Amino acid sequence: MSYTPRLKSQYQETMVDALKERFQYTSVMQVPRLTKIILSQGLGKATTDKKLVDNAVNELTAITGQKAIATYSKKDISNFKLRKGMPIGAKVTLRGDMMYDFLDRLVSVALPRTRDFRGISRKMDGRGNYTLGIKEQIIFPEIDIDKVPNITGMDITFVTTANTDEEGFALLESFGLPFKK
Repeated sequence: MSYTPRLKSQYQETMVDALKERFQYTSVMQVPRLTKIILSQGLGKATTDKKLVDNAVNELTAITGQKAIATYSKKDISNFKLRKGMPIGAKVTLRGDMMYDFLDRLVSVALPRTRDFRGISRKMDGRGNYTLGIKEQIIFPEIDIDKVPNITGMDITFVTTANTDEEGFALLESFGLPFKK
């Protein structure tokens, strides 16, 4: 017997039919689906301290279970003491089963641990994709608070095949993302 993530089977069994009915699609292929989730951290202080990038890569790897990579600057910016090719961040792209597992952990464990949590913003990007900004990486249970040298934030981008914000919002809401009322 093979393993199927809970949210993936829920999507296939109930959400596809509900979204198809709600938006009057003629084919199941028109129903929007989640293609990937990208976690990224930009580290401005990394120009002076190289260990910040290594810490960010290790934390993103622990959070997602998939190896994160360092990102490098593309050009020189003298005001920020930045040279081309310097490491300035970390990112990881999740697809398939790992994406659904991460989304499940995010919705059921990490977001409820956020201090003074009242829901996430409803603002989409105009093409059915959504980016969620997190101020502290310590909301994830995989991160040991005692071993974190400094608290950093991250962006989590949900990329969908939706054509409009309304379709993308309906998809993400049915996955259980706690949007503000």
